[in-house]
Amino acid sequence: MASNKIGVNIKKIRTEKGYSLEKIARLADLSLNTIVKVESGVNQNPTFETLQKIAKALDVSVEDIIQ
Repeated sequence: MASNKIGVNIKKIRTEKGYSLEKIARLADLSLNTIVKVESGVNQNPTFETLQKIAKALDVSVEDIIQ
């Protein structure tokens, strides 16, 4: 279940930065629904493009999210 690790990492980084789900969605230019699904592990296979957008919104690398 490495993919749920992605959601855990996103949530950890997001909360450390004090960002709401809405803020990440806006910064990443993704729907709130998409962010919620990735972070909660509902979407087990987010696209690389989605991960890139989330990483950029969080100001981290994609590697930081998927490690």
